[in-house]
Amino acid sequence: MSWIPFKIGQPKKQIVSKTVERDFEREYDKLQKLEDQTKKLHKDMKKSTEADLAMSKAAVKISADLLSNPLCEQDQAFLDSMTALDTAMRRMDAFNQEKVNQIQKTVIDPLKKYGGVFPSLNMAVKRREQALQDYKRLQSKVEKYEEKEKTGPAMVKLHQAREELRPVKEDFEAKNKQLLDEMPKFYHSRIDYFQPSFEALIRAQVVYFTEMYNIFSDLTDQIDQAGLTDEQRERETEAKLSELRALSIVADD
Repeated sequence: MSWIPFKIGQPKKQIVSKTVERDFEREYDKLQKLEDQTKKLHKDMKKSTEADLAMSKAAVKISADLLSNPLCEQDQAFLDSMTALDTAMRRMDAFNQEKVNQIQKTVIDPLKKYGGVFPSLNMAVKRREQALQDYKRLQSKVEKYEEKEKTGPAMVKLHQAREELRPVKEDFEAKNKQLLDEMPKFYHSRIDYFQPSFEALIRAQVVYFTEMYNIFSDLTDQIDQAGLTDEQRERETEAKLSELRALSIVADD
């Protein structure tokens, strides 16, 4: 949201005190920042869940590719390991989808709904500003007739101007009071609104990562039969690679 006050029809009489205008600008600025933060958080949460889904889908694709490797037809142990990996990746993907669905309903959708309130607030501020300009214009008109010679026609026009000013002044004061009363309430309500969403986000992550621990613990038990450490596996891989490099078909010229 952006608010650029008009600079027309300035009366001599100050119709809105500097304190009131300063309070209004302060509260409105807080809501502008809140809107920007809400939009950014909504965008970032969507990107995060999309990345989560892409990650688990990619993991499933990799395990499926490994399972279709011709080596699986020749080595039962490799086939068993790849089957265990594929099962684990599919379980991970299923739990990830559940997590993303939960975050969509409890965090992303509420963020979108909350962001949808700001256009109405912005419009209310614009209506208040328009009412203020009408008030200033008519106040200037009244002041102009007050400065004229007190003739019959001038007094009639002054009376008409004052009558025209009265409902406009009341309209502005009502709009101004409503916004000054409700903007702080709206700002402070964000905590009660978002707290359940963020608690749901934490719970969804805890459930997901607990399941991931269980899935990968089961996978480790199935494929880590030799009980080798990471260092031992690395040395074993290097030894196998050295054997491959010793073959004449891959030897350097």
